[in-house]
Amino acid sequence: MLNMEIEVGNASSRPESYSENAKNFLTYHWKGLVVFLTPLLTLPVMLTDNSPAYRCMYLLLVMAIYWVTEALPLYVTSMIPIVAFPVMGIMSSNETCLLYFKDTLVMFMGGIMVALAVEYSNLNKRLALRVIQMVGCSPRRLHFGLIMVTTFISMWISNAACTAMMCPIIQAVLEELQAQGLCKINQEPTYKIVGKKDNAEDEEPPYPSKMTLCYFLGIAYASSMGGCGTIIGTATNLTFKGIYEETFPNSKEKMDFATFMFYSVPSMLVYTGLTYVWLQWHFMGLFRPKSKEAEEVRLGESSAGVAKKVIDQRYKELGPMKAHEIQVMVLFIFMVIMYFTRQPRIFPGWGDWLSTKKVLNSMPTIFVVIMCFVLPANYAFLRYCLCKRPATTGTTPSLVTWKFIQTKVPWGLIFLLGGGFALAKGSQESGMSSLIGNSLVVLKDLPHPLLLLMVILVAVFLTAFSSNVAIANIIIPVLAEMSKVIRVHPLYLILPAGLACSLAFHLPVSTPPNALVAGYANIRSKDMAVAGIGPTIISIIVLYIFSLTWGTVVYPNMTTFPDWVNPNVNITTNATVFNATTLAPESNILLQVLNATTQ
Repeated sequence: MLNMEIEVGNASSRPESYSENAKNFLTYHWKGLVVFLTPLLTLPVMLTDNSPAYRCMYLLLVMAIYWVTEALPLYVTSMIPIVAFPVMGIMSSNETCLLYFKDTLVMFMGGIMVALAVEYSNLNKRLALRVIQMVGCSPRRLHFGLIMVTTFISMWISNAACTAMMCPIIQAVLEELQAQGLCKINQEPTYKIVGKKDNAEDEEPPYPSKMTLCYFLGIAYASSMGGCGTIIGTATNLTFKGIYEETFPNSKEKMDFATFMFYSVPSMLVYTGLTYVWLQWHFMGLFRPKSKEAEEVRLGESSAGVAKKVIDQRYKELGPMKAHEIQVMVLFIFMVIMYFTRQPRIFPGWGDWLSTKKVLNSMPTIFVVIMCFVLPANYAFLRYCLCKRPATTGTTPSLVTWKFIQTKVPWGLIFLLGGGFALAKGSQESGMSSLIGNSLVVLKDLPHPLLLLMVILVAVFLTAFSSNVAIANIIIPVLAEMSKVIRVHPLYLILPAGLACSLAFHLPVSTPPNALVAGYANIRSKDMAVAGIGPTIISIIVLYIFSLTWGTVVYPNMTTFPDWVNPNVNITTNATVFNATTLAPESNILLQVLNATTQ
């Protein structure tokens, strides 16, 4: 026995082979390798041509690799233009830094603060529980109610916050149903390790049952889909809005709040509803009456009363609606009304009346944020004025506290969105955008519907493996320049691609809601990957069809190439390159001759 121990000890102390050393090194230090090697391996891009366009392209490649691999934190990568642009002669420091706090970013951060005020007042929980009470508490109705509530709330607050709010509600309902013997939260273990002692610390956490998967994945998918409904619903929407307005400042098709909702909400409702049907079929035996899952649902039909008791109890714990919640609700409704009536075009809006200076949506957003700190959460201090007892002995809190805002706001998103805006502007200033656009002229002969389908598929595929905001920052500027060269309306490609960047359903790393439910309910990646097949196919088909049909209703000029786009069209002969934008109007005959010659 002693000899065996000595041999084992000697074996463990033997030096590892080179392959094992390399494997361990790559396992623990691959991010450092990516950070170090990426600038070196992409350096030939800049060395072959030291013009500003190629310098910007070099920087774009480096940042794209960092974003996709997350070798550096996303927010840190987004700060690189602040350092690189002035040094590489692309843009000045002042011009670059101004892009990190544009109106779009102020509107987004203000929207997050208003959403946090809603969360701070518990108004979101009251709304969720009340709607579930109205919809019903049978397994299928409860699932439908949870998805619809999550979708609506996610339109106005971040999808991560919405998912985090709904998870405890679902868990409480499932625990009560399990206590009554009407459902099982986790699967039965299918095997037992022989010789393993009963020690809870060594056991693997149980995997969720199909009903649990259906409920939790439903709210994760609904959070991502609901965020597509409004400009402030997700950072991806504001990313392509900001890049579009920066690239096409003279656009007549403005991406205002009301028009965007008119475009995106119908398709969002369709693919959210179809996703509910898919999850019901996949996990709860819908249209499969003889399946085991359908039998469990029929058993759960008798549990509607138990689930209703849980929901009623949670709602009762909130107590009567307080002045705090009422004021937050009024301010929130006021902010939405201000968005819709700023410049509705149907009738003169309040933004048209203030003709002295241009007013954008950041103004009403920040006004509501300020009012959240001005208005008191309660009016107990009026007892002093009315000489009533008992008088308050402390200060009156505001509708939200700055400490709560400071700990909850994802401040890094300022740099993530700003980095995308800086890259888009830098690519224009350096000429890189025209260079990339001209290289994609080969796509001009493709049918536009086929090109649109390819763009949506690429966006959905890429966002499954990386941050949706980072992917939007990479592909939206390219699509903007490509639309100039192939002469299609920019919104025809940019708007569907931007929405497609939010449709990630396969992996926990794809989007925060997926990661939250995976951690909360111990959902395996393979279960999520299989369940995400349906929502992915559904959302691609619905988004594609609506883009070709409903999109032309909202934006009637989308099928034509607008005159406010000023593309750099190069006409090439064997020896000379003529730029159409630099020729005088009298040279139209020469252009026709050159075109005929090249053809």
